[in-house]
Parts: sequence; structure tokens; C-alpha cells
Amino acid sequence: MKYMLLIHAGAVDENGAAAECTVEDWTAYDKAVRDAGIHVSGESLADLVTATTVRVGPSGERTVTDGPFAETREVLGGFYVIDVPDLDVALDWAARCPGSWGSGAVVVRPVADFGA
Repeated sequence: MKYMLLIHAGAVDENGAAAECTVEDWTAYDKAVRDAGIHVSGESLADLVTATTVRVGPSGERTVTDGPFAETREVLGGFYVIDVPDLDVALDWAARCPGSWGSGAVVVRPVADFGA
């Protein structure tokens, strides 16, 4: 079953990197996911200041806003999609993710299968 691990950074340093882990931590985790054969996809997202929000009103009018709409202390920093047998295994991989350390969090959600 496929699960998405949504990586939310809490505290970030002056370069926008997660404060509680290093590049080496991420490299090791990425290698472990790939070596385990569960990696489906994953990306790190560009800096939050590059974000654009689009909303479409009831009459179809489009509103485009620079940055995220709501101010928040947590930032979605990236994601992995993994293919594992069940939720318990997905939670184990989420707990190993450097993004879950300290002020960070990893949200685990199953990927919907519409039988395509």
C-alpha cells in the first residue's frame, strides 16, 4: 500500500534548513528508503517565499496570492511516497525520518487507489 509522508519543518535555521538535523541525516534516510525498495517518489520543496496560492470563488473568479494564505510556524518542506505492507510499517519509516525530529512532524496519509 502506498503512503505519503508529508514532512513539516517546525524550527528552521537562517538557511531555511531544519534545525534538528543535518544534510547527512537526510542523505542517510533517503538511502535507507531507496535501499529498502519502498521509495516511490519524493521531493524537497523550494523556499516558502516562492509559493503562490490560488483560490477559485463560487462564480469562477480566480484569486492569486503570493506565498501561503495563512501564516503558520510549520512549513511543508517536502514529501516521500513509499510503498509498504501496512500503516504500522509506514509509521516506523515516518519515525525514522529526520523531519520528525524535534520541532518537526511527519504526517502519514494513505494514497487513495481509485482502481485505475
